[in-house]
Amino acid sequence: MKRAKQLQPLSRQHHLGLNLSRHAKECVDEPKEISKHWHNLTSYINDMSQHFQIEDDLIGAALLPYKESQPEVATAINTLDEQHKSMYKLIEETKNDSKNITVDQVKQLGHLLYDHIRFEERELYPLTEKYLTEAELDAIYAASPEHIKRVDEGR
Repeated sequence: MKRAKQLQPLSRQHHLGLNLSRHAKECVDEPKEISKHWHNLTSYINDMSQHFQIEDDLIGAALLPYKESQPEVATAINTLDEQHKSMYKLIEETKNDSKNITVDQVKQLGHLLYDHIRFEERELYPLTEKYLTEAELDAIYAASPEHIKRVDEGR
């Protein structure tokens, strides 16, 4: 899937998340596996806080003017917000009882993360490319972490 250059760093971050979530969705009910997958998922999600902030503050905010006139944008903004909240809510609910994480919770978080990444790649980013100006896309690129940018992107 061809992606605007300004969004490529964000898309690049998704590769690890897809891999971690796919494996977590297949987690077996064994304490060591549960712990490993939970740690991998929650570490990844916590490391993605800047990524999520870019989506909420730059992409979501830039799409907001289209929310009333474009139902697909309204749906995407709502989905983005709900998915971020759902992941953080599940992590928060288990925070005080991290030794008793269940295989179902691991699989649930794996599904939430996987579905979120697929939503962004298939719906949110295409809408972003469709409605945002070059300057707005450039602001997203500028806010993206330096370590995920590539010199050959020419930005």
